[in-house]
Amino acid sequence: MVRISAIFIAACMVLIAGSIGYVVFLRFGLTGAESALVALGTLTALAVYNAIAARKRDRLEANNQLANLARGSGDLARQLAEFSRRLSMVEVKVDSVIDRALATAQPLAAEIEELSTLVKQLADSVAAHEAALGGDRRPPIVQPAPVAIIPGGPAAIPIAPVNGAAAREPFVPAAPFEHRIAAFAGLDRDGIIAMVRNAIEASKIELYLQPVVTLPQRKVRYYEALSRLRADNGDLVAAGDFLAYAEAGSLMPRLDALSTLRCVQVVRRLLLKNRDIGLFCNLSSATLTDFGFSKFLEFMDANRALAQALVLEFTQSAVRAMGPIENESLAALAERGFRFSIDNLTDLRVDARELNDRGFRFVKAPASLLFNRVGVGSTDIHPADFSDLLGRFGIDLIAERIENETTVVDLLDYDVRFGQGLLFSPPRPVRAEALQGAAGDTKNAAAASATPAATSGAVAAVPAPAAGGHLSQLARAGLRRI
Repeated sequence: MVRISAIFIAACMVLIAGSIGYVVFLRFGLTGAESALVALGTLTALAVYNAIAARKRDRLEANNQLANLARGSGDLARQLAEFSRRLSMVEVKVDSVIDRALATAQPLAAEIEELSTLVKQLADSVAAHEAALGGDRRPPIVQPAPVAIIPGGPAAIPIAPVNGAAAREPFVPAAPFEHRIAAFAGLDRDGIIAMVRNAIEASKIELYLQPVVTLPQRKVRYYEALSRLRADNGDLVAAGDFLAYAEAGSLMPRLDALSTLRCVQVVRRLLLKNRDIGLFCNLSSATLTDFGFSKFLEFMDANRALAQALVLEFTQSAVRAMGPIENESLAALAERGFRFSIDNLTDLRVDARELNDRGFRFVKAPASLLFNRVGVGSTDIHPADFSDLLGRFGIDLIAERIENETTVVDLLDYDVRFGQGLLFSPPRPVRAEALQGAAGDTKNAAAASATPAATSGAVAAVPAPAAGGHLSQLARAGLRRI
């Protein structure tokens, strides 16, 4: 269309220029050449005029387009400003809604936490009362004469069967003791503390072992060393019944020194028969803060060759209450290669990463707690995932207080690899000659190994340790602490 109009304009200009040339030729009497020059000049003038008019028209059109773009840009800028204003208003409203939600939820969360604490305290009180009320029906702990052997172990200590409770009996206040424990009859708190002190000084704290077996094979992999107090009347008192009095009398460092000495002796004997066996030795946090801990550390350093077989065990409450001094002492033992275990769990709120960094490689949990029967709060991990959580950080889970076969079957579904409890074996005493440091005990131990076993499985007695002098020195040092 543009090309047709341009052709038409050019034709018109030629026609006009020709007409003017012809008019001047006829009217003014110009020659043909002069008339052609006039016609050419006229055509040139018309062409120049047309070019100037076309450029002006194009410039006006371009100006109009630029004006339209400017108006469009202004509209877009106004729309963006409006969108930004509305977005700011939305952000302010969202922040206010979040603040109101937090302000509403925080009091509710605090009330729920307080209610959870009260419920746990109530559960602990009920458990303590049940233990106190049920204690009258528990048979007394006595030591029978015949010798028996722990079944299933590749290497074990000659032991005698005994009627007793689980590894760690819960502590009950002093008043019920005077009624259900004959050894404490007629004694007040100070009298019981004095009895415990005399028993430690006279080495009347006997060592008992309870096996920790693999599941489902039930092969003995570890033992746990438990303390029993031999009272003046000959009765045995379980650790859960006298440890609180030992703590009240500041006797725990001395008791731990004696127990650790005997555990080292037992471990030395066990390792001579089986390098894969291990022993759990219970310690209190009071030993870690005692002024004589340096001597204890020297003793442990002298026996660091046993570090992979001797596991030091602390309760969950003691681990949670540890301060800078306890953590420093714990780190010193970890530097010497010793590993740690935590037991007496009341809930599953544990930081596996932190425990691994501090040297803990075992966690003992009651089977009832793993089955979500007691003590599990809303913030605990699901019991079925507990073993996997610990395993990711190199920590083995041991289910304790197992008393029936149904519990074992259920634990296999929870991927629990180790078990401990009365179902496999009750705690059994280590014979006195197995704890003596004399070299002549090897002959007696060999003779004891020939004694017929009361249960299936052949077990050999373990020879006595060679470093008896150094161990005796530690024991004497521990007895001088109070």
